[in-house]
Amino acid sequence: MECVLAEALLSQSRDPRALLAALCRGEASAERVETLRFLLQRLEDEAARGGGGAGPLPEAAREVAAGYLVPLLRGLRGRPGGGPDRRRVLRAAGAALRSCARLAGGPQLAATLAEEALRDLLAAGPAPGAEAAVEVLAAVGPCLRPREDGPLLERVARAALGLALGADGAGAGRAEDAAALAAGRLLPALGQCGGAALRAVWGGLVAAGAPSGPGRVGPQLLVLSALAERLLPEPGAGRGPRAREEGPDARRCWRFWRTVQAGLAQAQDALTRRRARYLLQRAVEVSAELGAPCTCGPQEGTGPSLFWWSEKKKDELLKFWENYILIMETLEGNQIHVIKPVLPKLKSLFEYAVSEEDGCWLFHPSWHMCIYKRMFESENKILTKEGVIHFLELYETKILPFSPEFSEFIIGPLMDALSESSLYIRSPGQLIGSGSPLGLKLQKFLVTYVSLLPEEIKSSFLLKFIQKMTSRHWCGIPILFLSKALANVPRCKALGVDGLLALRDVLQCTMITHQILLRGAAQCYLLQTAMNLVDVEKVSLSDVSTFLMSLRQEESLRRGTSLWTELCDWLRVNESRFRHASACSSIGLPETSSLNAYVKNLVQECIKSPSWETGEDHFMPDWFEAKLVAMMVLLAVDVEGMKSQYSEKRRTQNVLRIFLDPLLESLMKFGTNAYMPLLKTDRCLQLLLKLLHTCMLKGSSTQDDEVFTLLQSFVLSTTESVSEFILRRLTMNELSSVSDLDRCHLYLMVLTELINLHLKVGWKRGNPIWRVISPLKNASIQHLQELDSGQDPTLARQIQRVVSMAALAMVCEAIDQKPELQLDSLDAGPTERFLSSLPLNCTLQKPHAEKQSSSFEESSASQGWGKIVAQYIHDQWICLSFLLRKYHTLIPASEGEVLEPILPAIQMPVRTLQAALEALTVLPSDQVLPVFRCMKILVPKLLTSSEALCVESFDTAWKIISALSNTQLIFWSNLKAFVQFVFDTKVLTIAAKIKGQAYFKIKEIMYKIIEMSAIKTGVFNTLISYCCKSWIVSASDVPQVSLSSAKNYSELVLEACIFGTVFRRDQRLIQDVQTYIENLGHDCAANMVIENTKREDHYVRICAVKFLCLLHGSNVSHKLFMEDLAIKLLDKDDLVSKCRTRYYVNSQQHRVKNRIWQTLLVLFPSFDEGEENLKTSICTFLSVLSHLDIITQNIPEKKPILKQALIIVLQWCFNHNFSIRLYALVALKKIWSMCKTLNMEEFDALTSVIESSLNEVENMPGAGNAKKNWQRIQEHFFFATFHPLQDYCLETIFYIFPRLSGLVEDEWIAIGKFTRFTDIPLDAGFQWYLSPTHLCELKPGDWAQQDIGSHSGEADSQSEWTDVQKKIIPWKNSAPDLDLEVVFQDRVARLGKSISRLIVVASLIDKPTNLGGLCRTCEVFGASALIVDSLQCVRDKQFQSLSVSAEQWLPLVEVKPPQLIDFLQQKKAEGYTVIGVEQTAKSVDLTQYSFPERSLLLLGNEREGIPANLIQELDVCVEIPQQGIIRSLNVHVSGALLIWEYTRQQLLRHEDTES
Repeated sequence: MECVLAEALLSQSRDPRALLAALCRGEASAERVETLRFLLQRLEDEAARGGGGAGPLPEAAREVAAGYLVPLLRGLRGRPGGGPDRRRVLRAAGAALRSCARLAGGPQLAATLAEEALRDLLAAGPAPGAEAAVEVLAAVGPCLRPREDGPLLERVARAALGLALGADGAGAGRAEDAAALAAGRLLPALGQCGGAALRAVWGGLVAAGAPSGPGRVGPQLLVLSALAERLLPEPGAGRGPRAREEGPDARRCWRFWRTVQAGLAQAQDALTRRRARYLLQRAVEVSAELGAPCTCGPQEGTGPSLFWWSEKKKDELLKFWENYILIMETLEGNQIHVIKPVLPKLKSLFEYAVSEEDGCWLFHPSWHMCIYKRMFESENKILTKEGVIHFLELYETKILPFSPEFSEFIIGPLMDALSESSLYIRSPGQLIGSGSPLGLKLQKFLVTYVSLLPEEIKSSFLLKFIQKMTSRHWCGIPILFLSKALANVPRCKALGVDGLLALRDVLQCTMITHQILLRGAAQCYLLQTAMNLVDVEKVSLSDVSTFLMSLRQEESLRRGTSLWTELCDWLRVNESRFRHASACSSIGLPETSSLNAYVKNLVQECIKSPSWETGEDHFMPDWFEAKLVAMMVLLAVDVEGMKSQYSEKRRTQNVLRIFLDPLLESLMKFGTNAYMPLLKTDRCLQLLLKLLHTCMLKGSSTQDDEVFTLLQSFVLSTTESVSEFILRRLTMNELSSVSDLDRCHLYLMVLTELINLHLKVGWKRGNPIWRVISPLKNASIQHLQELDSGQDPTLARQIQRVVSMAALAMVCEAIDQKPELQLDSLDAGPTERFLSSLPLNCTLQKPHAEKQSSSFEESSASQGWGKIVAQYIHDQWICLSFLLRKYHTLIPASEGEVLEPILPAIQMPVRTLQAALEALTVLPSDQVLPVFRCMKILVPKLLTSSEALCVESFDTAWKIISALSNTQLIFWSNLKAFVQFVFDTKVLTIAAKIKGQAYFKIKEIMYKIIEMSAIKTGVFNTLISYCCKSWIVSASDVPQVSLSSAKNYSELVLEACIFGTVFRRDQRLIQDVQTYIENLGHDCAANMVIENTKREDHYVRICAVKFLCLLHGSNVSHKLFMEDLAIKLLDKDDLVSKCRTRYYVNSQQHRVKNRIWQTLLVLFPSFDEGEENLKTSICTFLSVLSHLDIITQNIPEKKPILKQALIIVLQWCFNHNFSIRLYALVALKKIWSMCKTLNMEEFDALTSVIESSLNEVENMPGAGNAKKNWQRIQEHFFFATFHPLQDYCLETIFYIFPRLSGLVEDEWIAIGKFTRFTDIPLDAGFQWYLSPTHLCELKPGDWAQQDIGSHSGEADSQSEWTDVQKKIIPWKNSAPDLDLEVVFQDRVARLGKSISRLIVVASLIDKPTNLGGLCRTCEVFGASALIVDSLQCVRDKQFQSLSVSAEQWLPLVEVKPPQLIDFLQQKKAEGYTVIGVEQTAKSVDLTQYSFPERSLLLLGNEREGIPANLIQELDVCVEIPQQGIIRSLNVHVSGALLIWEYTRQQLLRHEDTES
């Protein structure tokens, strides 16, 4: 067309100058400029043929260039917009300029245009206007002379390269277009010039170095791929040495290979990765064609080569790179089916890469890391997990040589991938709590890898590994398994102070997880890591003690645990090896290597008063030092105990005495030395308190603990001095500043501990504590009374008021918890009258400023006076709760009654409850517990007379609880107090009796709590546990009216019996890992330290079931309750059955129905025998009949029952349904054996028929499905092992049946959980737990028919497929042996059509639309048959809408996917060629393939393609050539293309035969 247009123009006017001038006039449209280009190119061709450039044409060309094209391009630079037309104009103008330069008759025009364009390009930079300059340079660049214009070419090349490499994502739009244009058009054009230009480009690329980030990879690969033909040697041009030396050889440059690797592993877009693969493949092809040796070493200069070639190793090298490129291409599928079948090829890459002779790397390991990095960064987490597992399994079969890049990869991309929690999910079929497979592989890998590392590398690797664990916010699960893996690394001297600091930083990272058990377990493993890997000669005892302080004693490191013992043993063994530092430690101590000397110095330094102390106005010291000293003292004492296990205990006593002498000496002076420095007293009391706490923490048995006994005796000897000091400090107005409130709290805690110690050894009237409590109480009351006299509220007075109230609250709590401390009789005395008359919720007025204490005023303002006031009100309510509990019998039901003595808080309960409501609105959430306790006492008294007020208290309290649901620390204690107050047995009974607002409000809150449980696990547990325990207590106290309140709230038990949410995957993972840790038992110290709160959902049902097990059918109230519950359960079952929500296996509806019938099974033994008409399926009825011998074992006359059963079963043996016949035969076999045992003569006539039928079934010929199903159903646990009476137990109902019946693991409740749940204790003689039969030993079976054929094991047995997909490969099960007869010709003959010999197999296709379209295509082109998965598909409306009745004219045959292998082999035997429509490593282009007449076309699945095991059955794979980016066509479209190609070829052959 272009030539015709140019000829037409030239024929009109032979004067090209006039013609060109005419085209240069008018608007510069795309069509006009393109016409100009056509004409100039035609003139150029004519000039070339004529060999002349003289005459008017050169001048005309220069005029067009200078007068029209250059101004046009400059004008376009000023107009950035324009879209596709602008690009057309640019492209056409550039080509026209090239023709002008060639027609001009000399190089001057090209050079001039290039100079101008280069100036424009340098001026524009990456701006949008650079496109025009690039087009000019791309057009005239080839016209420049390599030698004469060499400098110009170099400058142009450098500018073009700078523009191309500048596209790093910072710019956008047209700037990126200009960069792409420079890389795609200008640089290849300059490359054609060779010489200086190519050297300049290559020099710029080499100088740029390896790409520093993903954004830099794309531009460099774009340039490299555009110049690939120039940067890689040309095989055909290698004969002349001069030609060989002209261009660079990129294969020999390490920067080139690093860029390719970065593109393979780091590039975010598929196009960049594709360019990297192209460069790699091109380099391999060039190397193979040249055959010359080539080597490119790494940047470092040592180690394996990045790329090398040897003609001797050509086959191995080609195989390596072929597999490598295949894997990288397969990964583009981004699905697990893409990579799984080629993983054996990945293993073979390592075999190729390591020399068998010397065990060194032949290929640089960075190539292998590119594959793994690509897998790790996949969007598909399953593929990521598969890649991680494959990497962790590398050392299981082969020991790889050490490589620094391998270690860097582990610390970098591998650990980044390991931070994803979802990777640690259990594998299908694994039991809950069995541990993460990936976590176990990680542990094995790390142990093996570190063991193989050279000693000089091991320390740095482990340090970097641990530091990497601190580089991000890790979730609890990854940090746990990483810590566990580190803890199992064999002992070695690898870590110094830096390593210990890194481990401490990791400990800080573990604190962010909310799961306490995970956090505690990780701390245990990190401590074990420190003991295994720290070189004690490089660390001091100070470093160790500071590290130990990073562990939380309440979560991991406690006395009495195996971890504590292990730590003591480690300290004992290494005591003399610790580094002796010359400098002082972090807490100011001179270092020593002796543990005892170090601890002794610690204690002395702790209680020593600082030299800078000048007065009493100091803040209380931090608790850190006291915690550290207390822990180290006890560790040192226990170490001494290990040294002298067989010595007298006096040695331990002496050592402890030596350590604590300075402390005890100071404590003994407390009562007499009034001038002891304040900071010293603070530190002494802090240390005393921490010693007691550390010694008494859970995990240590204090009864037989020699150390605790000694410590207790030491502390008791100081009681008098310490208690007198505390009494003086609290009562003599010595606490006057805000900072003194912390001291007050310290004093009261010490006093409480002293009271506890005296109670343990035996309370004696007249002991020192006894002498302190009464004066403290009286002094506190006196202070409060004096301060109410109207004096000015100075800071000192207000602080003393807060202190006095706190002291009074402590005394009340101590008396309340220890009746031995009761100082007065039950009669109301001055204390009770004062407490009862306290103005409730009275806020403390903020003190007036004092000149001498302005600093304290500032501190009070800074700390917040509101917090102090809240504590004051909180202490008030503690005192009031003590008073209400003491006189709860005197609280009137209404305020109309007058009581003596006058106690206002008791006498006026309505006012007190109103004050409690007010307190709930004033106090912060962490201070409301005493208010809840008061309401628990008041509400039952007022519920009848003041119901509205009680309902308001319920509402207000619930608002506080619901607002706290995300606050872990205080939520559970508040929830427990709330439940005890609202669901108190008395409250429930009264509310149910009056059936008023309170009754419905309680039920509303009950359902809200259940709803909250779906979000916050454990909330319902608190409610059901408290209610069941309280109902059990009430039932035992009042036998006749027991469970009266429970019956009114049976919905609570009903909801508990069916409770259980379907958790998200991440929630289920956390529960799995927690169960795994719990199963470790004593091996993980966290299990001994952290109390099991039993907040799992299972414990809700366990609590309800154990409660029901305590009920007895002989008790009338119990029986009525159980009957009512059973009716409600059946109603719930009916409601679930009618629900429109989709019902499927393990759906929420399925689980609820299962839980309902589990509960009914628990209740049934308590019911009277009777007839119940339950609807059930006939298969279920026949299954029950198969156990007729057990059902009738206690019936004396069995013959009538057997007769009736036999008649019924025989009828069902003739049913048309195969499953019913199968169940009926099982029942018949059992019943007939009973009939023969009883010699029932009335059935003699049926003997021959029944026995022959049973014999025929037993001796069925062949190996078909019928015989397999008969064998399978008889082997099923329900018929073979299950005993309906002996197996009637909790284990069968809640664990064995759910497990064997295929219920999801979340529904299995192990019997151990029933025994561990001690909140509801069962009778000692309860025997209804375990199953006595072998049922629990069976493995899960399958009710349903399974098609497992002769080829079932072939897929897994293949170590490496001979052919694999490039896209997606699924793993399918193969099929049973079946005799398939596909009779095509008969049906075709009846249709009267001409047909081909083409069979189309579509059994793998799922979608009806695709099947319908294929059916229509096959019918149109005369295929002989269409093979489908199920003939039922023709009834689908979507199928029919696309097939338009084609199924009526085309033979359809049903072949299930498991039967395909047999079918394909049968067709092969009949002479068919099996052709797969799939992209594989060995597929043939459709345009190159000749179809045989007998062709069988196998189409793949829409998502997964053709399975790997079926690919091996194919004779050939045909793929459709593609030009676009999308990787595959729709399966119907692919099939239609091949069907047409087959038809076309057969028609051509038929025509050739006829001719």
